[in-house]
Amino acid sequence: MLIRGRLDQSNRGIGFDVDGVARFCLMANAASGMAVHDDCKLKFLELKAKRTYRFIVYKIEEKQKQVVVEKLGEPAESYEDFSASLPSDECRYAVYDFDFVTEENCQKSRIIFIAWSPDTAKVRSKMIYASSKDRFKRELDGIQVELQATDPTEMGLDVIKSRSN
Repeated sequence: MLIRGRLDQSNRGIGFDVDGVARFCLMANAASGMAVHDDCKLKFLELKAKRTYRFIVYKIEEKQKQVVVEKLGEPAESYEDFSASLPSDECRYAVYDFDFVTEENCQKSRIIFIAWSPDTAKVRSKMIYASSKDRFKRELDGIQVELQATDPTEMGLDVIKSRSN
């Protein structure tokens, strides 16, 4: 049991138990109780800096009360592969590295964050994902575009292209 302690911005900190022994702790998101697994941030940094992945799909493990990486998309995978990796009846967070060419013929890239919350998902799941989204998104430094989608048409390639310019 932690008596007192201090936390940094990522909710990690050192607390002290009854005997005065220092303990490391990872505090959960106050709004939803969800922590963010370190792998989520590490894989995102690899996508952003090294372009190791085309996309990352994240899911909330309710029993463990944390956001974890569910799927990593290889650089050669397409947007259709990404779309197909999102379940039709469950919520997810996802990040997609979108490459495009501007009207000036310049190659550009945007990192898109998608909060996937299909109409057919359970209400409890939608509430947990909605209440954890902002805290989770803050952990992923470098997101350039955000989309909220409840069906595939709200996150189609045409939508992403128009939001990326």
